[in-house]
Amino acid sequence: MGAPNRKRTRRSSAMPIVTIQQGPRDTELKRDLVRRVTDAFVDAYKIPAETVQVWIHEVPAESWGAAGTLTADQ
Repeated sequence: MGAPNRKRTRRSSAMPIVTIQQGPRDTELKRDLVRRVTDAFVDAYKIPAETVQVWIHEVPAESWGAAGTLTADQ
């Protein structure tokens, strides 16, 4: 018996999803970031900008820390 007939997914058709986790930022800065990240994927993968999704997950300063200290306390 042969291998099951599987439909192959073309890598070029896969939609990249970029997730950025950060503290709160100004809307203008986020617009610029989304544009630049999208442009980087368009340049690197030679794909249309419409296929790139950028998700920004903002974490309040009191909900994350670094080096043993809450960011809100720094």
